[in-house]
Amino acid sequence: MIFVIDDDEIMAECVARATGRETKIFASAIEAMQALGERLPEMIFLDILLDGPDGFTFLNELVSYTDTAKIPIVIISSLDLSSKDLSGYSVVGILDKAKMTPKDIKQYVEQYY
Repeated sequence: MIFVIDDDEIMAECVARATGRETKIFASAIEAMQALGERLPEMIFLDILLDGPDGFTFLNELVSYTDTAKIPIVIISSLDLSSKDLSGYSVVGILDKAKMTPKDIKQYVEQYY
């Protein structure tokens, strides 16, 4: 299963469909953290600018537990994160919301799922 965490419902649906896999969509980091207790995803697509705790807060929470620290994460954001050090997280890629395509999403799924 893949988690898609994005407060933009349309964007979340598009990402979920593009994965071609079983997905669960969350509009907030809090909802996603609660769901981690039920089932761990094999991969996460994460928006950074979320209502409530942001994506970085979610990343910090993930790395604080051994069972969630290694889940591959693809960040989907309109922010320029090129200068951000994400080496302490399991971030395998960053997709620009304005430029990404379903093919880009599928490539990450095929490589890391």
